[in-house]
Amino acid sequence: MRIISIVTLIITAVAVIFRWRYRIMNTLLAISFLRRLAVIISMNLPAIRQKILPSLFGGQSSK
Repeated sequence: MRIISIVTLIITAVAVIFRWRYRIMNTLLAISFLRRLAVIISMNLPAIRQKILPSLFGGQSSK
């Protein structure tokens, strides 16, 4: 019985997060520290950096 309750709780939590994902993301990114941290982390990923930086500066991408 306890396992069924835990699984139901997890499924409900995932459904709520999925339904309100953009609202949750906007709320979190409204905090300047978290927004800055998200930009720093995303710019450390080479695939994202290769796609974003050339379009910002008008250059050609290397691939």
